[in-house]
Amino acid sequence: MHDGHDGAGAISSEVNRIGRAVMDAAFAVHRELGPGLLEGVYEHCLAADLARGGLSVERQVAVPVEYRGERIDAGFRLDLLVERRVIVEVKSIDALASIHTAQLLTYLRFAQVRLGYLVNFNSLRLKDGFRRIVL
Repeated sequence: MHDGHDGAGAISSEVNRIGRAVMDAAFAVHRELGPGLLEGVYEHCLAADLARGGLSVERQVAVPVEYRGERIDAGFRLDLLVERRVIVEVKSIDALASIHTAQLLTYLRFAQVRLGYLVNFNSLRLKDGFRRIVL
């Protein structure tokens, strides 16, 4: 787990609290299910655990792109938006690549959210597939 990008300032303690809940839930899901399942399974279980913990969780949230004053529904969707303040992108792939970080940075920018997580559940040790990114 590492900060993939250091933002211009610290994020609030409330956003950090939500982030810790995301991390705890992701590790719990991985401990119980292990690697090798489809992304949708992990996404569903993670969303359910976060909701059970009292957090508001939206799945597959559409985020429009603004280009030169025009709003474009480009069809990109956030896997999870927690409390409207933290984005979680769920993966189940061989390894995270720099393009996944770039994707999350773009999502953070367009959604105007400062904290995001890339979580690759297809890792033997989840900490090896976990990235925390602050915009």
